[in-house]
Amino acid sequence: MAILNTFLAIGPWQIAVVVVIVLLLFGGKKIPELMRGLGSGIKEFKDASKEDDKIEDKKE
Repeated sequence: MAILNTFLAIGPWQIAVVVVIVLLLFGGKKIPELMRGLGSGIKEFKDASKEDDKIEDKKE
């Protein structure tokens, strides 16, 4: 079990490597556009889940 915890641990070096890879793949100018799309997707998901909760509350 300790091996699994060590394998899944994410440190600052792993984050730095991922950031560098993303920069190399997408370039600096594309990243804000990607983050904007990700943010709007998360917002839509939250709104949809709130609507589902309201519908379920009305059924009860």
